[in-house]
Order: sequence, then structure tokens, then C-alpha cells
Amino acid sequence: MKKVFYFYIDGFKNMSRHSVRLWIIILVKLFIILFVLRIFFFPDFLNSKFETDKEKGDYVFEQLINN
Repeated sequence: MKKVFYFYIDGFKNMSRHSVRLWIIILVKLFIILFVLRIFFFPDFLNSKFETDKEKGDYVFEQLINN
């Protein structure tokens, strides 16, 4: 396991400028997808409709059974 870890560390240390830029673009895209889009397009439906955990659980259970 230690050899695999050092293999990746050495690989990241020896990357070219283009590779570093590519990884930065990938990380920015992941941030946008996971955090920004989640905030705007996936609101917290259960917390806005129900107050207790039991009500939330009952609603989810009904949706799983009925659909």
C-alpha cells in the first residue's frame, strides 16, 4: 500500500504544466457539479416539507412502497 501511495505522489510531483492545468480544471468542474448545482437544482425537499425525522421517514417509506 505504501508503494502505491508513493507511486502517485511521485507522479504528481513530476507532472508537466499542462497536466497541472488539466487537474485544476477537473477540480473546478467537480466543485461546480457537486456544490453549486446541488444548491440551486436540488433543494432540501424533506426539511422544507416535514419537521420531524419520523415524518420524513414515513414520507420516504410511502414513496418507496407506492412507486
